[in-house]
Amino acid sequence: MQTWLNPIVLEGNLVRLIPMETSHIQALLEAASDGNLWELWYTSVPSKDTVETYVKAVLDEQRASLALPFVVVEKATGDIVGTSRYLNVDAANKRVEIGATWYAKRTQRTGINTECKYLMLSHAFETLNTIAVEFRTHFHNHPSRNAILRLGAKQEGIIRNHRIDHNGLIRDTVIFSILDNEWPPVKKSLEFKMRKSYK
Repeated sequence: MQTWLNPIVLEGNLVRLIPMETSHIQALLEAASDGNLWELWYTSVPSKDTVETYVKAVLDEQRASLALPFVVVEKATGDIVGTSRYLNVDAANKRVEIGATWYAKRTQRTGINTECKYLMLSHAFETLNTIAVEFRTHFHNHPSRNAILRLGAKQEGIIRNHRIDHNGLIRDTVIFSILDNEWPPVKKSLEFKMRKSYK
């Protein structure tokens, strides 16, 4: 069945984003094991005890047309090094969130995240014709907040006591967005940053 958000492969110079499948479970666990990312208390990264449930839940959201998850393939090695997804899909209002992103420690701050977000933003604004793309993160996840700002998103505000996280703690969520009319200069900025990282 065709929906607004259909599985697609997005490809750049550094990465290929391919739709997540259950066959990726072991590779995702290996990526998360690089840095024991599940130990970060302010984010949700699967461990060996949770990775199967994690992938199943994400694919259930996809079947309900609420998300489109990707695994991130590093083209130089062919390794799956992380994941990102479209989520909180609002097809009627042409809005989507990009999030639930994490990468193996060795690939952090390498240009991979910038290219992933560029590919996903380009698809959102230029193919899906979204009017706004949101980013949300934990108040205490300062690396993520800084990375979102570097993309060119603007902070909209903070939802306090937004939800109870997987540790049972009450989370404040910071919301950022990029609007359709803001995309052209954001795109130009990201392309400039990517050219520098390719050198």
